Amino acid sequence: MKKAGIIGGVGPASTLDYYGGIISGVREKSNSGDYPRLVIDSVNMAEMIGYISENKLDKLIGLLTGSIDHLAAAGADFAAIASNTPHIVFERLNERSKIPLISIVDATCQYAAQAGCRRAVVLGTRFTMRSGLYSGALERYGIEAVLPDERMQNQVHGIIFPNLEDGIVLPEDKAKLIEISGKLISSSKADALVLGCTELPLAIKPGDIDTMLLDTMRIHIEAIVREILSEAKS
Repeated sequence: MKKAGIIGGVGPASTLDYYGGIISGVREKSNSGDYPRLVIDSVNMAEMIGYISENKLDKLIGLLTGSIDHLAAAGADFAAIASNTPHIVFERLNERSKIPLISIVDATCQYAAQAGCRRAVVLGTRFTMRSGLYSGALERYGIEAVLPDERMQNQVHGIIFPNLEDGIVLPEDKAKLIEISGKLISSSKADALVLGCTELPLAIKPGDIDTMLLDTMRIHIEAIVREILSEAKS
């Protein structure tokens, strides 16, 4: 098995889900009875969000490149960022990385295309939605992205921070997210909903929305598991 490196802490709640999901995924798909070797480098989420809020992307790249270097030094064969928002600088990180990186955005778009998706509503942090991160990527796969208007974006972002990032799901927050999703899906006739923040699955569950649910965290975990179980380096 390959040794996986995870950049975690952004946020802490979803990092726990990544750890558990990778362990159980490898155990389910491997007949060896072995457990995967993982390295997690937990970064300061407040520092990361500060850099993004102030558009200090070079600082963000430095923070994440340092984390990737720590994982590589610890023997990781590849790495993944357990969060959507930092992927706004993924290409620049990939250019600098000493080890391969697995993108949550690429994994999700490939999954959506294979599932026959043609139009998808995208929810996430304000940074993710406004950056066009998923819009451009989905379009490359022939999928139209539908984004909330500015008011809805602020509402979704206000639910993610601070509550969902701290693992807190309030009933009124869940209801608002479902309401926003339902309105966008109905008005656009979208056939999928992209949960473009790894904390959104804490609030929106299968069955809450009457359309295809693209849980980016679960899709990313599956891609990581496949890489762990792929042919190991010699």
